[in-house]
Amino acid sequence: MRPDEAGNAVSVVIPCFRCAATIGRAVESVASQTVRPGEVILVDDASGDETAGLLLRLREVHGGKWIHIVSLPANLGPGGARNAGWEAATGEWIAFLDADDAWHPRKIEIQLRFLGTHPLVVLCGHSALRGDIDSRVPEPPDPIRARTVTRRLLLLRNPFVTPSVMVRRDLALRFASERRFMEDHLLWMQIACAGHDIAALDAKLAFLYKAPFGEGGASARLWEMEKAELGNYRILFRQRAIGPFSLVALWCFSLAKFLRRVLIAAVPELRGELKPR
Repeated sequence: MRPDEAGNAVSVVIPCFRCAATIGRAVESVASQTVRPGEVILVDDASGDETAGLLLRLREVHGGKWIHIVSLPANLGPGGARNAGWEAATGEWIAFLDADDAWHPRKIEIQLRFLGTHPLVVLCGHSALRGDIDSRVPEPPDPIRARTVTRRLLLLRNPFVTPSVMVRRDLALRFASERRFMEDHLLWMQIACAGHDIAALDAKLAFLYKAPFGEGGASARLWEMEKAELGNYRILFRQRAIGPFSLVALWCFSLAKFLRRVLIAAVPELRGELKPR
């Protein structure tokens, strides 16, 4: 299969909310892929600013047919916007990217090669770099190792940032559109609890330009994120994916992680001491 034919199997979904300052960088990182995806779906999540016009200009720059724009009449948040893009997609695989992040040029090539030899895997993610990355794009390791991501691991922590994930389009599960925080982790857990195979690659193929917590935006709202994680476990319990003992144990573990995050956010000097070894 030629690289262009392989790329046609991938639809890229990017939720966009008031992202005029960063969406060009994100789209350029998709256009620069060694295996170019078949389509890019930009979901304008009722931005109400110059975002809509910029998305139209980006579509013109990249030829008009490669980029599709979905305009939402009301703001749904990232989960709902991703679902809207998912429903509009035509590729076999959905690759998610956030409007303020970017990809390594070989991201799609590497993931597609792995998925082509592991037909039972329905979700594949990888590692990421954070911070000012423009001057130090790393080469992926050779060979790239992969590991199975178990249900137990996913219940304890989220090993994937959303811009690393590629998922089969025909999965029946979707993001919980009513949730504004931790909706990605909930979906990964639901996929694992449904018995599907999930894999992680050890290559750093996504570039994130903000810290996971302690900065502005959603990542700064630590208690909101914690409540969402506790609520995720409650949803799994109600869906009978976990039992009552597991629910209580996961709540306790989650609250312990939350206290650690609060300490790190309040005292940056503790980041080295509290970093997992």
